[in-house]
Amino acid sequence: MSQQLPQNSLDKPQFEELFKSHFAYLCNFAKQFVFDEEVAQDIVQKVFISLWEKREEIDPTLSIKSYLFTSVRNKCLNHIRDEKKYRSQVLDLDHADFEIAVEEDHFGEEELKQKIEAALASLPAKCREVFEMSRFRQMKYKEIAEELELSQKTVEAHMSKAMKILREQLGPYFWLLLLMIKNV
Repeated sequence: MSQQLPQNSLDKPQFEELFKSHFAYLCNFAKQFVFDEEVAQDIVQKVFISLWEKREEIDPTLSIKSYLFTSVRNKCLNHIRDEKKYRSQVLDLDHADFEIAVEEDHFGEEELKQKIEAALASLPAKCREVFEMSRFRQMKYKEIAEELELSQKTVEAHMSKAMKILREQLGPYFWLLLLMIKNV
């Protein structure tokens, strides 16, 4: 069912019906990217606000469903990019504090190293190899794919799986692992 915009433009009752019929689906779609219910709802609401504001400019021959899903995906990717920039800036600011804390607590540092080593050891062999090539040897996915004779998509899948497993096993220490690797 390829729902299209009305020829003239979207009126208020049509817009409300569109919102009611697509909001939940779009939120579930957004959650696949941002993993947070409130952020997903906020993104979807912004997409609908934008649609309402631009209703006169949008080509009525376009599929509204396709337009909405594409807009939500793009806003999610923008959110992830912006969040990554923010986290990077915060980590850079907090880095000096982290170095001082580690120097004062050698036992904590050793314990953290053991947790990281155990988490890395728990990765499937190929995931671990791809992760180490990417993070420790600073290789690009394309270079890893060529060296291991894999497709770049397979390398991306291994890296994604490795990051997911490490995030689950290390919990709050995951970001410390990435910070430590960045400075190796």
